[in-house]
Amino acid sequence: MGDSRKQIHGFPAEVRWEIGGAIDSAENGESHVSASPMRGINAIEVVSDHDGDTYRCMYTTKFKGHVYVLHAFKKKSTSGIKTPKREIDLIEKRLKDAKAHHEEFRTAQRRRLADTH
Repeated sequence: MGDSRKQIHGFPAEVRWEIGGAIDSAENGESHVSASPMRGINAIEVVSDHDGDTYRCMYTTKFKGHVYVLHAFKKKSTSGIKTPKREIDLIEKRLKDAKAHHEEFRTAQRRRLADTH
């Protein structure tokens, strides 16, 4: 969703591998060692530390058969581990966008199925 793919492509290779592994695990119905649920949001967070920096990626498996990557960023704050409110707001917006996208996808899928019968 949004610019998540572009953000992840800008991360160091080791971070991309870790995040990619977590997303791959999610696609296979498994949980990755670096993935943990975010409290209060129906999303999973992957935190990857590299060379003194922290990278985060949030995704959801809420929608059957799909994994939506909601947000990815390099944590800039040095004060604590809490995700800043602006980032939470963006994740929540993209979660709503993912829901709308999934509903459109399912509607189109049902329509194609009805057309073949």
